[in-house]
Amino acid sequence: MPTPSTPNPWDGALYISGAFVPAENGRTSTVLDKARQEPLGAAGWASPADLDRAAREAAAAGRAWAATDFGTRADLLRNVAEQLRDRAAEFSDLIVRETGSIRGKAAYEVAGAVDELYQAAALAGAALSETLPSRAPGRESVAERVPLGVVGVITPWNFPLVLAMRVLAPALAVGNAVVLKPSPHTPLSGGLLLADLFDRAGLPAGVLQVVPGGQDTGEALTAHPDIAMVHFTGSSAVGRTIAREAGGQLKKVSLELGGNNALIVLEDADLEQAGQIGAWSAFHYQGQTCITAGRHIVLRPVFDRYVADLAARAARITVGDPSQDGVGLGPMISTEQRERARKLLAEAVDAGATVVEGGDGEGLFHRPTVVTGVTRDMALWTEEIFAPIAPVLAVDSEQEALAVANDTPYGLVDAVVTGDPERGRRLARQLGAAMVHVNDSTCLDEAQVPFGGRGASGLGGRAGGESNLHEFTELRWLTVQHEPVAYPY
Repeated sequence: MPTPSTPNPWDGALYISGAFVPAENGRTSTVLDKARQEPLGAAGWASPADLDRAAREAAAAGRAWAATDFGTRADLLRNVAEQLRDRAAEFSDLIVRETGSIRGKAAYEVAGAVDELYQAAALAGAALSETLPSRAPGRESVAERVPLGVVGVITPWNFPLVLAMRVLAPALAVGNAVVLKPSPHTPLSGGLLLADLFDRAGLPAGVLQVVPGGQDTGEALTAHPDIAMVHFTGSSAVGRTIAREAGGQLKKVSLELGGNNALIVLEDADLEQAGQIGAWSAFHYQGQTCITAGRHIVLRPVFDRYVADLAARAARITVGDPSQDGVGLGPMISTEQRERARKLLAEAVDAGATVVEGGDGEGLFHRPTVVTGVTRDMALWTEEIFAPIAPVLAVDSEQEALAVANDTPYGLVDAVVTGDPERGRRLARQLGAAMVHVNDSTCLDEAQVPFGGRGASGLGGRAGGESNLHEFTELRWLTVQHEPVAYPY
């Protein structure tokens, strides 16, 4: 990061049409170091008028970008990937401070974003048309994929860099322009510094717009007539609102939403391995991911041993400033998130649940927590917690485990831990989640896989690999007649 004596161009700014500019109303938002609660920088705070300008100018710039040859687009994405590798330490440090994540998670984000860029660069050269048979003599018939136009992107705070790159890189690769609204919690690593990367790589002005702001900015993005598609990653409640608004305008919508994911531990599981998988799935990044395991479903013969192992692992995790060595969990993202977790836990305890380990913390910090005695009607069990809390429930059979796991409106990811991989595969295919992992964590993601959810966990396609080609283009049927045609009149 630049020092105070060398101010950066994005401080207090938006990025519109190739320039870092102040918001129309002059507003800015201070970004805090989440662990120390000290100012880290500032971002501009876009008004609906700023969003309108960004969308209109993106639509104009996008037409020329769509006509750019795929090699140019691929080269630019590879340039951004190389820059990001060179600036990995800068980005990692910013992610640690802006999100409250440990260094390992920040490094994963940077590496993941690089992978997304290279995957997108390869996508730029993918076959975009298919010749179709025709009954008509002399008719050349082609189905071809064409850019949507302007893709509006609203991203979350938990993985701000990689989740933004997972959308904007492939969208740009296939010829779209992008208007990006990052989370107000993470407008730097999730927005303005991305703009700096693409700006330095020579992306034409207007093809990427970055407009940090609040709810009114997001509403203006969703409703804007020049935005052809809205891609949102965040809560199911907000996703439903966006789906109603965008759907009413017949826009394409893609929603990557929450999850209340199940981790099933069978009686034949390696319990040391199960404990390790369970701890990572529950506590990684303070449990603040959509793929966190929020429901631990354990066969009764191994229930006590699993709980003891999970609690012991939780007790060994150091909670504190994530910029310091040896820290395993940092602060939660906000007071509101911390208080919600505390409320859900207190309600469960009042209703008869038992805190085996953890249960509290100071300020924004929350100890990794293991809870037993939960029932299936407790909010701690039925709702997405987004905190480092692992509710554990005993069941008596594999079929009961399946029934409990599938008793949820969500359908993002589940995991099964078993000593028999084929048993795990069979069980996986009976689970309702869109992604299932056998003998591994729920917290898995790779750039080339079809990532996404069902039910309350998502609407639209999948992100990753070739799925992005379908996500960010639409089909056009094109015919060319090479012989004279004869019609009745």
